[in-house]
Amino acid sequence: MINSKDANVNNSLALEIFMIAALKPYLERSLVGPVKADNVSSMYRIICLAFLLFAVLLAVACSKEAGGGGGGSSPTEAYRSLYAAVKKKDQAAIKAIVSKKTNELAETQSSRGGTAIERVYENGFTETTFAASLPTIRDERINGNMGAIEVWNSQKSIWEDLPFILENGGWKLAVGDVFFGAYKSPGKGRSEIEKEAANVMSQNSAPVNKPVNTMVPRTVEVPDIPLPKKK
Repeated sequence: MINSKDANVNNSLALEIFMIAALKPYLERSLVGPVKADNVSSMYRIICLAFLLFAVLLAVACSKEAGGGGGGSSPTEAYRSLYAAVKKKDQAAIKAIVSKKTNELAETQSSRGGTAIERVYENGFTETTFAASLPTIRDERINGNMGAIEVWNSQKSIWEDLPFILENGGWKLAVGDVFFGAYKSPGKGRSEIEKEAANVMSQNSAPVNKPVNTMVPRTVEVPDIPLPKKK
């Protein structure tokens, strides 16, 4: 596993090699013979260009490191990466595929609950990763920088609606954003819509109870009235 420090060292070495390769032809030419004014001017321009490229690449590398980088090209791809990282037990990769607030939530849970941070990241914040193979993914929804997908949870036999957020150019699991109230759903999931439709159907098909007639007829006994005697 390559950590962020090793990655930064490799990036620096790559940039240095690039600069040396770019300047090498002009340095060799200057050493072979007398340096002409045109050669000096060309070398100056190349050196400035090389340093400009170096600065740009360095800025990009620093911004990625500060922002965390990582993420998927879509919520679906982000989940695929998360599932693979969980199965490999790659905590660094899991951290890279979840949002900043989700990482903050993990630190909070670890410190308050006394749980090792490795245990907090172990399942990638979702039971769907318990599946032996990549579970079924459906109903990807995106609204602005908020997204969601439904993933089959084989432990509970339900569709689990997972939140994602577009952060630093990549989609990341946004469990922490939901917890801190920073997430807005992109719309109802297919499972929820189907449940609502089923409830409406069951209500419409329920038998209509006829009103019960409480006025039950009864026999009224008329008392014998004595008739007047004939004269």
